[in-house]
Amino acid sequence: MKVGDSMNSQSRSSSNLDLQAAIRKRAEEIYVRNGRIPGRDVENWAQAEREVREEVEKGKQRKAIVVKVNGVQYVGEYTIESAGGYVPGEFAAGEPIAVRLEGEKMYVRRSNGQELETRIVKKAG
Repeated sequence: MKVGDSMNSQSRSSSNLDLQAAIRKRAEEIYVRNGRIPGRDVENWAQAEREVREEVEKGKQRKAIVVKVNGVQYVGEYTIESAGGYVPGEFAAGEPIAVRLEGEKMYVRRSNGQELETRIVKKAG
C-alpha cells in the first residue's frame, strides 16, 4: 500500500462519517418537523438519506444570508456554486447594502459590483 492510498482510504472514511452525521442530523430534523411521531425511524432515515445524498450529488450546499429592508427581514438561500465567490461575513452586521427584490428572488449587491442571487425562504416583519 502506498502512502497516497492510505490517505485516500482515510479521506473516504472521514467523508463517510461526515455523510452519516449529516443524514442523522437531517433525520432528526424530519422527526421534529413531522411532530415527533414515534415508530418512523426507518422512514425518517430513508428520507434524510435521499435528501442528503441528492444534495451531495448535485453539489448543493445551501447557505443563507439575512437582510433587513424597510423593517422586513428576508432570509435568502443560495448555493456555493451560484455565489460567485461570495463568502459569509463579507458584509458587517448593520452595514448598509443595496438589495433588489424580484418575486421570490433577492439580489444583494456586493462591494465588487457583483450580485449575490438568493431565493427568499423566509420573510418576517
